[in-house]
Amino acid sequence: MSDIIHLLPDSVANQIAAGEVIQRPASVLKELVENAIDAGAGLISILIKDAGRTLIQVTDNGKGMSETDARMAFERHATSKIKDAADLFSIRTMGFRGEALASIAAVAQVELKTRRSEDELGTLIEIAGTRVFSQESVMCPVGTTFQVKNLFFNVPARRRFLKSDNVEKSHLLNEFYRIALVNTDVEFQLIDGDEEIYRLPATNAKQRIESIFGKNAKKRLQQQLLSIETSTNIVNISGYVGKPEYAQKSADQYFFVNGRYMRHPYFHKAVMLAYNQTIQHGDNPFYFIYFEVNPDTIDINIHPTKTEIKFENEQTIWSILNAVVKEALGKFNVLPSIDFDQEGAPDIPVKINLETVRPPQTSFNPDYNPFNASKNYQRQKLDWEKLYTDFETKTIEPDDVEPHTAINVIEQIDDQQQKILGADEIRATNYQFKNQYIVTSVKSGMMLIDQHRAHVRILFEQYMNYIQEHASPSQQLLFPEVFEPDAGKSLYFETLIPDLLKAGFDIVKTGTDIFEIRGVPVLVVNHNISSLCFDLIEKSISTGQDTSSEIHTVVALALAEASALRTGQALSSEEMSDLIDRLFACGNPNFTPSDKPIISIITQEEIAARFK
Repeated sequence: MSDIIHLLPDSVANQIAAGEVIQRPASVLKELVENAIDAGAGLISILIKDAGRTLIQVTDNGKGMSETDARMAFERHATSKIKDAADLFSIRTMGFRGEALASIAAVAQVELKTRRSEDELGTLIEIAGTRVFSQESVMCPVGTTFQVKNLFFNVPARRRFLKSDNVEKSHLLNEFYRIALVNTDVEFQLIDGDEEIYRLPATNAKQRIESIFGKNAKKRLQQQLLSIETSTNIVNISGYVGKPEYAQKSADQYFFVNGRYMRHPYFHKAVMLAYNQTIQHGDNPFYFIYFEVNPDTIDINIHPTKTEIKFENEQTIWSILNAVVKEALGKFNVLPSIDFDQEGAPDIPVKINLETVRPPQTSFNPDYNPFNASKNYQRQKLDWEKLYTDFETKTIEPDDVEPHTAINVIEQIDDQQQKILGADEIRATNYQFKNQYIVTSVKSGMMLIDQHRAHVRILFEQYMNYIQEHASPSQQLLFPEVFEPDAGKSLYFETLIPDLLKAGFDIVKTGTDIFEIRGVPVLVVNHNISSLCFDLIEKSISTGQDTSSEIHTVVALALAEASALRTGQALSSEEMSDLIDRLFACGNPNFTPSDKPIISIITQEEIAARFK
């Protein structure tokens, strides 16, 4: 039998690597811009067409490459960033694996122009599908220009699975934000087709944040941010966190370590716990936090995208981060509010009749002098014996008992118990517990219904019918509301507009990333429309929905959650009965569209077991 194990050709190996490194056009943008930063560029210009499918061009004024380096850069595992394994534990550059350019060249048509300052001529290389078509000397400015054309031209399955242009543009913008926010000393230009989206001059971190995200803020973003800064032997932390009053459902949140963007749910929890009791449930604060640590204490060689990072002193850094955010909130007098259970409590302040108030008065005997023994002063005699007259023979008549004594209370409770136990109609009675759950009797025991989740299920199916039948009732706004999301969120919002129109919205795009909301569904008239729109965008981004039916679901669910009864809202008996009837008329009354339980039944056996 012949040997069956053999080495894969470089072209196949590069395509396999590309499957991990190059997932979409945004991955290409990330790798090319990071290489430009590592080359010492002070100006980076980015041009995209058709959401990166047709063209992604990145031009920088960095140090450029020699003819040999330009050709070697496309070889797999060829890099200038590290030389041996020990260098993996002291990485300061953005890239280091040497896989990016080889992976890009394996799935796209790439053209490279580069020149060093000491060279008279630059180098032009054209490569596609790992195959080099030409290499020659050309006139070009100092620096490097990459043109990546027809991404996934030789992997049609991968190209078909790309999302819509708006979704892919949003991913491109997110990668752009992550790089621009941390490299504030670099000037960036981003052009989409013939339209310049961003021109960001070199500046400081706060100005860069304002330049990117300040356009859609109701108040200057710089006034919404609190600075944080601390320096320890383990970590240096700096950056900005948002004031609690500006928290919203969709908030921009970024962590950076040693100039690199990262995701870190554990550190995110440290920030959120610092805001405990200062923001409403479901809202999120802004934060832009920069970590500086010794490269020897972190490991970034975990995932091809290099966004997952392991810290040697993770728990210690967690505590430091939590403390520095709390300090920033406390320094600016942002204190948590005390929330008492107000159920059944009297209104405060209690109404007081000021006319009945009399100042306290004292009396004294002007003739009394303890130092003058010549006057025989005697205390007034009191007849204490009268208090005990007929004490043993006096009886208490029933009429003398106060109406709220324990005897009468016990008798009243006993009467109520007898009435309840003898009532046949008790099974049709509904109760509300803590203004959150509806309690009703069923054949098997006692049923508890979460009123908010029940209403979400009811409204979700109602909105789905409206969208599918184009028959949602709409209410025109007296004063249209202007909605201005940033460029990335604007692209997502445009994909939702057709379904929002079917659901009862009246929306018109009046400019670049500017929308005028003239009408809304009847059920959401009294809601914060901008907050609702941001919530719609956030749900669309987080779920990654792209097909028409998936977008229908996102829109219907967001509108249902915004319009549903709030936890803590009191309901009358008629309202509770109506809610129960409408719930059980739904297709799936047991679970919300997010698969959360709506109903819980405590059986009669479980109740009886508690009394044994």
